[in-house]
Amino acid sequence: MVALIVYYIHLIAFSAGFTKRYQEANFGEGILTVAFMGLIFVVGWSIWAFLLKFAVPPEGFGKALDRDAFTLLVLTISEAGFYYLFVRK
Repeated sequence: MVALIVYYIHLIAFSAGFTKRYQEANFGEGILTVAFMGLIFVVGWSIWAFLLKFAVPPEGFGKALDRDAFTLLVLTISEAGFYYLFVRK
């Protein structure tokens, strides 16, 4: 369930990023923004999964928050910080 919520948050963020860049510049800029955000998501997920593999057991912190869901949660928090600090205007 946590993973589904995180995916929905990312879908909304991708849509907002595309819409903002499309309105400010053009369609190509919107696509580039979605590609950049997707790249940050994939690479960040891989890095956090590798790092948390050493700190969190596979069963995680309960039935709803296993290691993969916890990785997605940490990724979302770190992405929010990244986008807040580096992409805001």
